Amino acid sequence: MTPPPTLPINWLPPGKVYDFFQRLNNDIVLRAINRAARKYNYHNYLFINCYDPFYAGWLPAKMGAKTCIYHCIDDITQNAYTARHGEHLENVACKNADLVFVTSTNLKRLKEDALGNLGGNLKLPPKLSSGRIVTYFNAAEVSVFQKVLTEKYPRPTDLKGRTGQVIGFIGNLDELRIDYPLLKKIALRFPEKTLLLVGPVNSPEPAEIGLDNLPNVVFAGSRRLEDLPPLLQHMDCVLIPFLCNTLTFSIYPLKINEYLAAGKPVVTTSFSDDIRTFAHCTYLAESHEEFLQKIEAALTENNPNLIQIRTQVANSNTWGARIKQLWQEIETINDEQIS
Repeated sequence: MTPPPTLPINWLPPGKVYDFFQRLNNDIVLRAINRAARKYNYHNYLFINCYDPFYAGWLPAKMGAKTCIYHCIDDITQNAYTARHGEHLENVACKNADLVFVTSTNLKRLKEDALGNLGGNLKLPPKLSSGRIVTYFNAAEVSVFQKVLTEKYPRPTDLKGRTGQVIGFIGNLDELRIDYPLLKKIALRFPEKTLLLVGPVNSPEPAEIGLDNLPNVVFAGSRRLEDLPPLLQHMDCVLIPFLCNTLTFSIYPLKINEYLAAGKPVVTTSFSDDIRTFAHCTYLAESHEEFLQKIEAALTENNPNLIQIRTQVANSNTWGARIKQLWQEIETINDEQIS
């Protein structure tokens, strides 16, 4: 269902005026949820707010939710728009939730610190202990990406007329995560190879530094999930060229398990504690020069055992495994409430 429109208030400064209209917006969404509950006659349900603390960060007890979960998927302070009011609202949502899921080790630290520092001045029931903040890592549609190993796809039209090896990236080419100077260095270091970038371009930087004018760089644009295996199959190594900054330090990238499910050698920057846990099955680089050297090694790799290791890691990070974890956490909460 889609709730009715709400008022655009993020431009307001913190204070009583913003708080008044935020409560108004929140009530609009809560009433919509209530209407749906009556229409479809559901009760004792699981409520999950996925990274939108501005509306219905948690549900009041009278609305009948059995368990309320807040799902934190990024450091909300690292985007100017969401940081304006989002940090405070997210912490309040976490404080009132029965359970908080965080997608990285550092987000768990941040939320534990934030909830510990909220204090009693918010006049909220302190129902969430740090033990109820749970790392809930991103997973992958492994079965889709394993088709790279079992199917045979023709060379994509994006690579028409291009020969030689392909260095690839799949993901959002945004302003906050991607190291574009590194991508340019890759293209210049390997002029005889194609740098294939698959995903929407949401940054002016590729044009500003001339990345889009290099002859061996291809921007393939956005693709549906099911259209990615043919592109991925023709990549000889794949990249996670993330900047090392405050935002990425809290990221466990979705694409790592997609890449590994396809058995591809992954070259990545060392941007977070979580990515370093994949050091045994990826090429982890601490600098631009080391990143380029790791690409050279990845492009000459020919080791079936490494492919097997990668797919085994991916198989432990499926959405099925995450759903199993979800219900285990719910059962733990229910057992605690009963006892």
